[in-house]
Amino acid sequence: MRFLGWVIASGLMLAIVCMAGAFVGLKYFSRDLPDYSQLENYEPPVTTRLYAADGRLMAEYATEKRSFVPIEAMPDLLVQAFISAEDQHFFAHNGVDPRGVARAAITNLRNIGTGRRPIGASTITQQVARNFLLTNELAMERKIREALLALRIERAYSKDKILELYLNQIYLGRGSYGVAAAALNYFDKSLPELTLPEMAYLAALPKAPNNYNPITRREAAVARRNYVIERMADDGAISESDALGALAADLVARPAGAADVIEADYFAEDVRRELAGLYGEAALYQGGLSVRTTLDARLQRLAERALRQGLLDYDRRHGWRGPIATFESFDNWAARLGEIAQPAGAGSWILALVLEAESGRAVLGFADGSQGVLPYEALTWAAPWLPDQRVGPRPERVSDVLTKGEVVLVSRLPNQEGLTPLPVIGAPEGEPPPGSAVIAYALEQIPDVQGAMIAIDPHTGRVKAMVGGYDYELSEFNRATQAARQPGSAFKPFVYLAALTQGYTPTTILLDSPFAVDQGPELEIWKPENYSGDFSGPVPMRQGIEKSRNLMTVRLLMDIGLEPVRDIARDFGVMRNMPLLYAMGLGAGEVTLLDLTAAYAMMVNGGKRIEPSLIDRIQDRTGAATFKHDRRDCVGCQLSAWTPHAAPDLLELREQVVDPVNAYQIVSMMQGVVERGTAQRLARLGLPLAGKTGTTNDTFDAWFVGFSPDLAVGVYVGFDTPRTLGKDETGSSAAAPIFGQFMEEALSNQVVPPFRIPEGVRLVRVNPNTGLLAQAGEGGIWEAFAPGTEPSRTASASARRPAIPGGARSTNSATSGGAVGGLY
Repeated sequence: MRFLGWVIASGLMLAIVCMAGAFVGLKYFSRDLPDYSQLENYEPPVTTRLYAADGRLMAEYATEKRSFVPIEAMPDLLVQAFISAEDQHFFAHNGVDPRGVARAAITNLRNIGTGRRPIGASTITQQVARNFLLTNELAMERKIREALLALRIERAYSKDKILELYLNQIYLGRGSYGVAAAALNYFDKSLPELTLPEMAYLAALPKAPNNYNPITRREAAVARRNYVIERMADDGAISESDALGALAADLVARPAGAADVIEADYFAEDVRRELAGLYGEAALYQGGLSVRTTLDARLQRLAERALRQGLLDYDRRHGWRGPIATFESFDNWAARLGEIAQPAGAGSWILALVLEAESGRAVLGFADGSQGVLPYEALTWAAPWLPDQRVGPRPERVSDVLTKGEVVLVSRLPNQEGLTPLPVIGAPEGEPPPGSAVIAYALEQIPDVQGAMIAIDPHTGRVKAMVGGYDYELSEFNRATQAARQPGSAFKPFVYLAALTQGYTPTTILLDSPFAVDQGPELEIWKPENYSGDFSGPVPMRQGIEKSRNLMTVRLLMDIGLEPVRDIARDFGVMRNMPLLYAMGLGAGEVTLLDLTAAYAMMVNGGKRIEPSLIDRIQDRTGAATFKHDRRDCVGCQLSAWTPHAAPDLLELREQVVDPVNAYQIVSMMQGVVERGTAQRLARLGLPLAGKTGTTNDTFDAWFVGFSPDLAVGVYVGFDTPRTLGKDETGSSAAAPIFGQFMEEALSNQVVPPFRIPEGVRLVRVNPNTGLLAQAGEGGIWEAFAPGTEPSRTASASARRPAIPGGARSTNSATSGGAVGGLY
C-alpha cells in the first residue's frame, strides 16, 4: 500500500508538473500571436484586369495574380479534391488532426538518418494560419504557434469560411494565387468549366507546384494527379467508374503565357498610368479593378499594321544603314551567331550570317546550322544611306549591298515557288542541303524613324486605337500622348475656322503672292513662303486649305487677328494658351497627336466638345461601378422586358464650341484636300474622307489628321531626336499613306455615310477656281454657305468686307449678290 501510495503521489506530482509545464508552454508560445480576427475582413490582393471594348482581356496588373471567388461559387467536387489531397479529416477535427500528427511523427522517426526532409501534419486550418499570419520557417516553435492559431480560428469561423480563405489564398504555381487564377493559367477555364481530372490536378499542386509542372515534369504531374483521384475515391467523393475514367484521361494544359490577350502595349500603359493617378499604386496592383477600355481590337490591329508598314516604307526609301555585326572569321560561326541577342524591334525576323555574296544572290547561315539564299530581287531597295536622309545609287548586284561575314536581319519570303535548289556552302559535294529545298529570304532593317497613330470616335471621344511607336519593345515612349511636336500645316484649319466665325466664306478671294511682315524694332523682316515656292494670285479661300498655301494663311491671320485663332485653339483643346505670334498660324506651336486628333473630331461631329477617353467603365472587386465615361442618365433604359414604345431620349451634355454651319464648312474644305489638294492620293479609296497634311520646316515632322463621318484618325512621323526626314518627304508622302491604308481596311465592307450637313447650310454650286457660281457645262463643286452669304452669278459674296492690310481694296465690283469679299 505504501508503494502504491508512492506511485499515485508521484503520478499526481508528474501530472501537476506536466500541467504546469503545459501552462507555461502555452503562455510562452501564445505570446505575440497574430490577431486572427483580421481574417473576418479578408480582402486579398486581387488582379486588376483591363478589357477591350468587346470584353476580351488586354492586360493584367497584380502583385499576386488572384481572382477571389466565394466558397458558394466553387464546385463541390473541386473543394472535395483539396480536402482529399490535403486534409482527409477536415470536417472532423477542430483545427489539429491527432491522427495526422501521430502518422507524421512515426514517419519522421523512421526517416532519422536518411537525410529526408521531415514531413508535417498541417491541416487546412493550420495552412490558413501559416499563410495568413505566420511564416514558412521550418521550426518546432512555428509549428506549435500554428497549431494554437488553428484551434482559435476553428472556434471563430465556420468550416466553409476557412475553406474560402484557403482556396483563394494558396499559391499554385505559374504566378497563380487561388484556384480561380490557377484554373485560368493552367486550363484557360473558369471554375465551373473544370473537369474532374483538372480539379484533381489543381488539388495536387499545393505541396510543391514547381515539381508538378504539366509541361516540363509531365510524368510526376500525372502521378500526383492520379494520387488525388484515388484519395477522392477512397473518401467516397467520387464513384469507382468516375475514378477510372479520370485516371485514364490525358493531362492537357496550355503552355505558360499562352493566354489569348489582345496586344496593345502603348494603350494599356496609358490606361495603367491613368488608373495609378486615380486610385494609387496599391489599388492598381492589389485592388482587383475591372476596367472596360474603349479599345477596338480590330482597329488596333489595323493601326499597328498600317503604322509599321508606313515606317518601313519610309525607311526603305532612304536606304541601307549597314549590318548588325561583322565576323572576321567563320570558326564555329553558327554558335557565335546564336550568342548575338535579337535586336529590340526585330519581331519575327531572323539573324543570319552572310556566307557568300555574289551578283545574283547571297548565301545565308543561321544559328541552327541551316542555310538559305537571299536573291537580288529581295534587296533592290537597299541603296546606300547618306547623311540628311539622302540615298546613293540603286544596287545592281547583291555584292553592292552585302559582304561575306556580315550579320543581318532577314525574313522568309512568302512565295517559295519556282526556287531552284542551289548548292549550299559547306555541304559535301553531291549531297543535297539539309531540309532538301533551299529557302529564300528578304533583307530587313529596323527603322530608326518613329511615328504614332490614333483613332477616335468623334461623337463620344472614345479612343478606338492607339499606337505610340514602331515597337513597344524598342521604345516605351508613347508618341501619341507624350510627344509634343510642331503640327505645321495641320494647324491651318483652325486659322480658317476662326476666319469663318468672323464672317469669311470658303469663296472669299485671298491673294496668294509674296509679301513681307515688319515684326517690330530689332526683329528681322519675316518673309513667309509657300512650300512649293510658287503662288497662284487671287484665288478662293478654300484653296488655302486644299493646296496648303502659307502666304494666304498669313494674310488671313493678319486680317482677323491672332486672338480669334487663339480662342479657337483653346476651345478645341489644341493649345491651352497659344502665343500671339503669326508663326503659330503655320503650326510653329507644339501639340500632341491625341489633342490634335480630338480637335479634328470636334469639327466633324458638328462642333461639339468631346474629351478623349481610354476608359469606359471601372468596377471595384465587388462589381460596383466607380467610374463611367458616359455620365448621362438614361431614364427608361432599364426595363425588365421590352414593350414597343418610343426610344428614350438621352440628354445632350456636349458643349457646342462652334457654330455647326462653320464646322461643316471647314469639314467641306478639308474634304477638298483629299479630292483636289495635298492628299489627293487618298481620293482613289472612293470614301468620304477629309483631312489635312502637315509638314514643318526642313521636314522635321510629317502629319496627316483626317476623318470619315464616324472615325477621326491622326498620324505622325518623325525622328525622336529632331532631324530632317529628307528632301521631298512631306505629310503627303510620309503620313497620308498610313492614314489611307488604315482607312481602307477599317471601313471595308461597311456602308459609310456622307458627311452630315447640319440645318442652316446653303449648298451652292460654284467654280472652285473663281468662287463664282458655276456656269452651265463648267462643272464645279458644291460649296457650303451660311444663309445670306451665298455668291451671286458674277461675284463672290461675304457677310462682311474684311479689312485689307495696307489700305488695298478688292478690284472686283459689288453686285446685287452682296459686297465683294477679298483680301489683297
